[in-house]
Amino acid sequence: MTGPARRRPSRAETRRRIIDAATAVFARQGIAATSLNDVAAEAGLTKGAVYSSFTGRDDLVLTIMEEHIVERMAGATTAFADLADLDEATTEAGARLLAGIDSDATWHRLLLEYWGLAMRNPAVHKGLAERRARLREAVTAAIGKVADRHGITLPLAPEHLAVVVLALSNGLAVERGVDPDAVPSSLFSDVLKLLVTPRPADV
Repeated sequence: MTGPARRRPSRAETRRRIIDAATAVFARQGIAATSLNDVAAEAGLTKGAVYSSFTGRDDLVLTIMEEHIVERMAGATTAFADLADLDEATTEAGARLLAGIDSDATWHRLLLEYWGLAMRNPAVHKGLAERRARLREAVTAAIGKVADRHGITLPLAPEHLAVVVLALSNGLAVERGVDPDAVPSSLFSDVLKLLVTPRPADV
């Protein structure tokens, strides 16, 4: 008597499996030294299965990067949505962003490696620039919602402030990775507070 037929993984489940496997291999041996064969072996899949979800290694790397940033920014914007007091919300958002830096140090190392690769390869540079532009758009939209929610006067246009926030995150990750004591746990929150000011009440 045969047992029940094994359920075939969905496309989304296979994609998740590939992303998790690639993240592990990239972290272990770096992006440049990793092939799709390595990723497939880590995931227990064929190379063809990887290509059915991603066009190549660059597509996979960029997808992982985008996913990480979206998740981190979502956690920060949730703080602004959940907490009515602006000071408390800014403190919590900064704490969440810095916690993300600490828990995801490997990802920042990969970002720096891929940035170096992109600077030497026009095709890689183009793909990275396109994905970063999409991320800036998402962060810009989130900043606009936060400003409206809390009645904040932004010191810069939202799209420019998005660049500042992303650059701040990347820069603090580098400095904290080199010397953790140089980046106090409250620093991200403190800088965010300098960037947001409540609008004056109507007279």
